[in-house]
Amino acid sequence: MLPLLIFLVFVFLTDLYVYKGLKILWSKLKSARLKMALNIIFWSIPFILLVSMVIVLYFRAVDRDPKIFNTYMYIVGFAVLFYLPKLIFILFHMVEDIIYMVLKSARRIKRGRHYNDMGKIHSRGERTFLSKVGLAVCIIPFLAIIYGILIERFNYQVISETVVHESLPPAFDGLRIVVIADIHIGSFHGRNNQIERAVNLINRQEPDLILFAGDLVNNFTAELDGFIEILAGLESKYGMYSVLGNHDYGDYFQWDSKEAKEDNMKEMIAAHEEIGFRLLLNEWDSLVINGEKIALIGVENWGSPPFPQYGDLDKASEGTENFPFRILISHDPSHWDEVINNSKIELTFSGHTHGFQFGIEVGNFAWSPSKFIYPRWGGLYRENNQFLYVTRGLGFLGFPGRIGMPPEITVIELRATESSLSFSH
Repeated sequence: MLPLLIFLVFVFLTDLYVYKGLKILWSKLKSARLKMALNIIFWSIPFILLVSMVIVLYFRAVDRDPKIFNTYMYIVGFAVLFYLPKLIFILFHMVEDIIYMVLKSARRIKRGRHYNDMGKIHSRGERTFLSKVGLAVCIIPFLAIIYGILIERFNYQVISETVVHESLPPAFDGLRIVVIADIHIGSFHGRNNQIERAVNLINRQEPDLILFAGDLVNNFTAELDGFIEILAGLESKYGMYSVLGNHDYGDYFQWDSKEAKEDNMKEMIAAHEEIGFRLLLNEWDSLVINGEKIALIGVENWGSPPFPQYGDLDKASEGTENFPFRILISHDPSHWDEVINNSKIELTFSGHTHGFQFGIEVGNFAWSPSKFIYPRWGGLYRENNQFLYVTRGLGFLGFPGRIGMPPEITVIELRATESSLSFSH
């Protein structure tokens, strides 16, 4: 209840201050009806937010229904849509208030006399330039958020990279690997067609191998109802491999009993098999082409606290020491520090970060708030002769949209020569 109370106080204070600024702007309107309409619209927003939160909290009972959790996300989206622009408006309006108070204080100190470089000090109702600028600037994030929710969260992007490593056996030169992660299938409840689009797009890449780097669901395996058949349509020449992400264990759901949670995990493992994934639980498998082999290693989730550390790299890679080339699937890129410090694994694939579902990527420039938590948050990284690729994810969670960080399907081509190597930081 404490976080909820803090949030409500934040909303109340934000709305009071924004309303003060907007009321000054509205005071110049001549139509009393228009003023009343604007007032009703303004205060209906926090009212709708409050009522929605009360309804969701009332129905938050232990119920494995994705609709309830999707409602959480849409409330978050509603709050971000209106309150991020309000915070931006507050910055402009507050600066305007400060300037006004400073000038007013200076006038009082000078007993009504003005400095020539100050100009005439108007009444507070007339000094509204910065508030008008702030109101105009607010339109940009408002429209960007709407675009991110309605369009960009389903605007799948195919990103291609080449990884060159001299240890790669010749038979694997040119191997096309499609990497996906963070489907968060519960977020697609009622939008099965969007998963079908993603599956079709993946298959059009004609992958030799599909690797899934975890977070198939949000909270529980039952979210997959109606989706397993769609995901089972994925096709690859040499098979599909997967690992579990932090959301796949059911740790974020209040179970009736320990046995219920264990049953959920059994269902999760069975679901991977039904889809066609070879789920690697701290274990490895070999991929053989023309008599040559590479190792595919999968660890369970290993993240920095508070994320769980179920992964055991030593156990997972035991017996792979003599393979010329090893590929590791590890959901959380935080694990790569341990990988490069304790192994010679040539290539690692991760997800988890979602690129924060927000960022800017133009040419070689890439920025996301995710970088403040994860130094390696998206793209291809290299440390000596070891590589990490972090996919920005296919789905979404928390905020029901993506802004400047579209969902990603990654195609990695392996090469055994030193030509066309590219990596980003």
